[in-house]
Amino acid sequence: MNKALKQDTVFMSGMMMKRVQRKQGGFTLIEIAIVLVIIGLLLGGVLKGQELINTARVRALNNSVDGITAAWFSFQDRYRGFPGDYSQAAVNLQGATTAAASNVGNGTVDTDEERALVWQHLQAAGYITGSFDANASNTTATEYNCSVVTCPDNGFGAGMLLSFGDLQQAQPGINAHELNTGRGIPVEVIAELDRKIDDGIPGTGAMQLGIDGTNWTGSGACQATVNTNVVYDLQSPSSDCAAVFRNF
Repeated sequence: MNKALKQDTVFMSGMMMKRVQRKQGGFTLIEIAIVLVIIGLLLGGVLKGQELINTARVRALNNSVDGITAAWFSFQDRYRGFPGDYSQAAVNLQGATTAAASNVGNGTVDTDEERALVWQHLQAAGYITGSFDANASNTTATEYNCSVVTCPDNGFGAGMLLSFGDLQQAQPGINAHELNTGRGIPVEVIAELDRKIDDGIPGTGAMQLGIDGTNWTGSGACQATVNTNVVYDLQSPSSDCAAVFRNF
């Protein structure tokens, strides 16, 4: 009986070892295929999610620019003057102040004080929402990082600035009213917006990459030359770009 029991025990141990060995043999092709499909779905979801995020960012920036453009022209049509440069602001706009500069009312927003008052005047007239402190120390002509308590937030942590100046690449030396978006915008967002509303080229059209300014010297990192053509640099994408609009 003991000998037979030992034989049965050895037999059962052998069977168990074979089962363990079969279980440790690795994944089957079907299992590997399932894993690859799951990984593909996850990657696809991540990429699609990033695309949706960028689309939303482009739309939000476009809406901000459109809103400011509409407010600028609506103010001009109603008050026959430019916000910031409006000489009767203290009289006709509740809670607003008139710039103290001697050239106020000359048709150009060309001083730090006037640049800061643009947003106060537009808000007081009811064309934009927010509360802006009109701090002129944040609004130099070549400022790409106006405080968001003085200027509208571009959605990436910097304020947008409206000024009579020359920050576009294609028209050096020719001043005009222009809106700069502020810095900190990913190049893929700037490039997509340019394709949607302008010509898609960083140095031409109504929308362009800004030239280097007071606190931003990143224009070179946001564009590249390919076969003599200047394009947005999407191969080595910068997350610190800024654009300028001249449809004002």
